[in-house]
Amino acid sequence: MDLVIKDAKSEKTLANLQVELKSTIADVKKQFAKQKPKYYADRQSYRVNSRGKMLKDEDTLESLGLTKGSPALYFKDLGPQIGWTTVFLTEYAGPLVVYLIFYAQPTLIYGPSAASETKGLVVHLAAICWTFHYAKRLLETIFVHRFSHATMPILNIFKNSIYYWGFAAFVAYFVNHPLYTPPAFGAVQIYGGLALFTLAELGNFSIHMALRNLRPPGTKERKIPHPTSNPFTQLFKVVSCPNYTYEVLSWTGFTIMTQCLPAALFTIAGFYQMAVWALGKHRNYKKEFSSYPRGRKSIVPFLL
Repeated sequence: MDLVIKDAKSEKTLANLQVELKSTIADVKKQFAKQKPKYYADRQSYRVNSRGKMLKDEDTLESLGLTKGSPALYFKDLGPQIGWTTVFLTEYAGPLVVYLIFYAQPTLIYGPSAASETKGLVVHLAAICWTFHYAKRLLETIFVHRFSHATMPILNIFKNSIYYWGFAAFVAYFVNHPLYTPPAFGAVQIYGGLALFTLAELGNFSIHMALRNLRPPGTKERKIPHPTSNPFTQLFKVVSCPNYTYEVLSWTGFTIMTQCLPAALFTIAGFYQMAVWALGKHRNYKKEFSSYPRGRKSIVPFLL
């Protein structure tokens, strides 16, 4: 069977492929890449019509109804791609290094007089929490996460790195500054924030492990997440993305502990972005699974 590949914008014919009814979109990508080596598989996206939704690699031409006449698929170039693991390692290694430079080498940032200043307990705790969080992120990227998509647009690595690295410097500058003052409510505020941060980090890790166990290695299979025997996963009963909920709680605890405005701004910015992601994932869950629990929200229990 002859399959026409057209550009999604101009509708100009780009290629003609010989396929079978049982051929999948993944098969189409491989054939197209042979004719157009510039467009490797991860860079390709296909639709049944020029403005339709992106097709999955496992979709077959037969299941899409492309069986009669002169069937065509509409191609969109996703642009140069880079592996998710590479992006995450770059995003998370940067904030770790940047923050520790401010913490461990204050004279480089604040001048020679900073060497004689004594750091308060909360400054040391903040460095430990920051280091723990991003070291955890790096280890999860390597050993825990199973990505549904192998790559993402290469420009994202610059955009995401500016965000993470920039906020790391912003927060670190003020928390490690010689003129930084401890929280107003002393030990109660410090240890209360630390407790919230620690519990939320454990919750975040628990959710990541639960999500990992939902997807068999080497597959893109998606299932409805449910609570497990781990008590931290009970949040699945009320939100679709409890990993984001716990993440926001972690930085809320960090903000309480340090009483630092830049940390609060980082938390607010992070919450906004994660809420956008969570709302999108929540919609996808409901579209994909007719039996998806109706009582769940996206990120904030009972509200959002």
